[in-house]
Amino acid sequence: MRDSLHDRMKSEERRAKREFREPRLCQLPRSSLTSLFALLTSPVAEHAHRRQGLTLVELLIVISILSILMGLMLPAVQQARDAARAHNCRTNLMQIGLALRNYESAHGSLPPGTVDSQRPIRNVARGYHVGWLVRIAPYVEKTAYYDRFDFTLGVYDKKNSIAIPFPTLTCPSGSSYAGCHHDVESPIDIDNSGVLFLNQCISQDDVLDGISHTIYVGEKNGIDVFGWASGTRDSLRNTGTPMATGRGFSAAGAGAATPLGILQVGGFGSSHNGGANFLFGDGSVRFLSDSIDMPIFQQLGHRADGQLPNDGF
Repeated sequence: MRDSLHDRMKSEERRAKREFREPRLCQLPRSSLTSLFALLTSPVAEHAHRRQGLTLVELLIVISILSILMGLMLPAVQQARDAARAHNCRTNLMQIGLALRNYESAHGSLPPGTVDSQRPIRNVARGYHVGWLVRIAPYVEKTAYYDRFDFTLGVYDKKNSIAIPFPTLTCPSGSSYAGCHHDVESPIDIDNSGVLFLNQCISQDDVLDGISHTIYVGEKNGIDVFGWASGTRDSLRNTGTPMATGRGFSAAGAGAATPLGILQVGGFGSSHNGGANFLFGDGSVRFLSDSIDMPIFQQLGHRADGQLPNDGF
C-alpha cells in the first residue's frame, strides 16, 4: 500500500516537470540558414543597402528638369501679369472717359485743357496753369480735392500744391495719362486742333471728324515734373511725335537724344510693349501700335481735318 502511494506521487511529480519545463528556442533547419545568409550577402542586397540617396548624376538630371519647367512657366506668368496691367489701364481710361462725358453733360462742353492769361504755355512752374484733370476730379471720386482747390490761385500756389494720390491717373505698368492738345508738335495754344488745349472748351459738335475717330486721352511716359494738376506737358500731349513705348522713354519720343525745350510738349507713349492705350471720344479704349503710320496717327489727333482713317487703324 505504501509502495503504491509512493509510486503514484513520483509519477505525478514527473508529469508536473514535463508540463512546466522551459520551452526550447525554435531552430531553423541548416538548409534554411544557409539560404538566408546567401541572400543577405548577395550583390543585390549589398546594392540595396548602399542606395540611401540620389547620385550626383541623378541630382543634376532633376535640377535640369526643374530649370526647364521654370523656364517654360516664367514667360506665361509674365504674360498673365502684363495682361492684368493692360486690363487695369483700359479700365482707368474708361473711367476718365466717363468723367469727361459727365462733365460735358453738366457743362455743355469739355473742360479746357489748361487755363492761363499768357500764351503759349511755357513748361515752367510759373503761371495759372490749372489743367483739365482738376476740373474732372469730382467725376472720378476726388470731390474732396476739388473742394479744397482754390481756383483764385494758380496751380503752383502752396495752398494748391498738396500732393494727393490719383490712382486713376496711373497705369500699373508705370505710365500715366494726358489729353490730346494737337496733331503736330507745337506749343499748347488757343488754336490747337485737338480737344483739350489752352482756354478753349470743345463740345461734341466741334468734333467734325466724329468722336469715334478722335483721340481724347492717351498714355504717356516720363515723370511728371509739375504734377498731374498742371496744364502743361505733364497732362497734355500731341500726336505729332512718334509713340515712345517700353520702359525708359520720355516725352521726346523714341530715339530722342536731347530733352524738350520749355515750349515743346512731346508725344504719347507707354510702358507696354508694342504700343499704347488711347481713349476715343465715344468712350472706347483702343490699343494703337507704335508702328502706326504717322499720317493716320496725326489724323486721329485732329478733331476736324476731314480725313477719316479706315476702321483698321
